[in-house]
Amino acid sequence: MLELKDVKTHFPVKKGLIFTKQVDTVKAVNGITLSIKQGEILGLVGESGCGKSTLSRTIMQLIPSTEGDITLEGLNLTKLPRSEVRKHRLDFQMIFQDPYASLNPRMTIFSTLAEALTQRHPNLKKNKSKLTEAVVALMERCGLNPSFMQKYPHEFSGGQRQRIAIARALAPEPKLIIADEPVSALDVSIQSQILNLLLDLRRDLNLTMIFISHDLSVVRYLADNIAVMYKGEIVEYGDSERVFNEPEHSYTKRLLDAIPHLES
Repeated sequence: MLELKDVKTHFPVKKGLIFTKQVDTVKAVNGITLSIKQGEILGLVGESGCGKSTLSRTIMQLIPSTEGDITLEGLNLTKLPRSEVRKHRLDFQMIFQDPYASLNPRMTIFSTLAEALTQRHPNLKKNKSKLTEAVVALMERCGLNPSFMQKYPHEFSGGQRQRIAIARALAPEPKLIIADEPVSALDVSIQSQILNLLLDLRRDLNLTMIFISHDLSVVRYLADNIAVMYKGEIVEYGDSERVFNEPEHSYTKRLLDAIPHLES
């Protein structure tokens, strides 16, 4: 469904105020090759600064790749003109770490979800009742009470706001969802609820997802396969249980050792 072949995203480091010259290159993403099947959840794991977020934005073509191919259902996005890429951007949706920062505080939940729904289905703008029905269905699917649709983001808890962000991501019927640390800002009890919601949505909608995290224990619970990223490269890839129980790379072992354990 999604295939990456030797994807690189490099940024030049320049020096000088007037006559600038390139003195170095930051290899944020350096030769990533991955494939993701329809309905699969891929866990992308690594510490801050390893290139996870740059890779996700490169996949979405928000940052142009330096080299390589990114193919979505047979369509090579890296070969398309920028105007054509914009037409396909509805096929990618992101869920961010901080739901409050990603939601417009001046828009009600109804307006937020209605705007996302009409991106894919503009005819809904002409039929308020059908648009309202679609918003209600989205809220119910994500565990939200539709009677709250006229409220604003600040009136909801962190977990509820993340459910709203998930509903907004689902609204345009994307082919791929990229979840960038979506539970790291939430309490542990709320984290499990959001993870279970994502699993339910995957089961019901056959969602394909890249789940980004620095926490291997969270990714193990959710993902089918795990890719461990270090300094812009994938250093380990495999079935989540295999990576967790039989890690091969020293960096993966260090991540596992960093997971807190209760003393017996």
